[in-house]
Amino acid sequence: MENKMNKFGLRKMLAVLAVAFACVCMWGCGDWFDEDTHFDWAEHRTEKSIVGFVDDSLVIAYNARNWYERTDEDDDQVGSGNGNQAIWIYNYRVQLDGPVFMDSLDNGMEENFNYGLGQLSDSVIWGGNVNHLTREMGNVFSFWKIGHKPYKVEIEKKYDGCSVDFRVKKLRTWIDGKVYAQGNTLASSLDTCQYAVLDTVSKTLIYKRLENRLKWIEGCDDVRAWGDDVYCSMSGEHSLGGVILKNETDTLSVPLSFSKGIFWGNMVELRASLCHLGDVKVSCVDTAYTWREPLKFYKDDEVVVDLNI
Repeated sequence: MENKMNKFGLRKMLAVLAVAFACVCMWGCGDWFDEDTHFDWAEHRTEKSIVGFVDDSLVIAYNARNWYERTDEDDDQVGSGNGNQAIWIYNYRVQLDGPVFMDSLDNGMEENFNYGLGQLSDSVIWGGNVNHLTREMGNVFSFWKIGHKPYKVEIEKKYDGCSVDFRVKKLRTWIDGKVYAQGNTLASSLDTCQYAVLDTVSKTLIYKRLENRLKWIEGCDDVRAWGDDVYCSMSGEHSLGGVILKNETDTLSVPLSFSKGIFWGNMVELRASLCHLGDVKVSCVDTAYTWREPLKFYKDDEVVVDLNI
């Protein structure tokens, strides 16, 4: 009798294991293991962040709306993300009643993607599928042109002369219509890649060391290209001794002293002033206008535009 009971119990256990195995193989039976959940939108959108400058009067801001996944039983949060991403175009010289242009995505909660990581050109911002825990960049980049919807590119990583890559922190327009990618710095050890070239046509991101013809940009704070010309913002030997170089040998005329320049599309930020980057010179409409706080612009010491309003 005891032997029959053992056999019967064994059969029951094997039957349960067989069903469980079938569920796993077919990616089903999720309700057996996971609590029932629901999704809620945050009441308000996230705070805007500035991601670019169109010209000497228009700025690009970006934000999204967070969503949360919660358990039905006790409302505990088990997941989060963001959607309804938006770009906002403001006049940063004059306080207006809202943006001059706004566009948002109607993508609901099925997507969790950061479309506003930085600026590529005067009218294009870039983004990527960044892991919100590790902050590591995935293999999908996006390009959002003002007036259009974002374009995504899933890329394949390749290596040319180096084996250790980096976390992409900036994208800039580059030679031959390609995109320049960089991490925190160009300085690195021999086996570490210094920069990368993103080709949206072949959908590749090729990590590289600087070739001899580009060795000179190793000391640049920021770099970009127009056509075949490479522009570099480089700090000087002394404070406020920065220079803007074109193709290593040509120095652009700049109307004010600065330490470090940052490229924003066709604009360059110099000591909190936004100036236009030209072929032979940098021109500033009025250096009394400055960007000193994340969403505030000043003229002299007075706030003239507050994007929080």
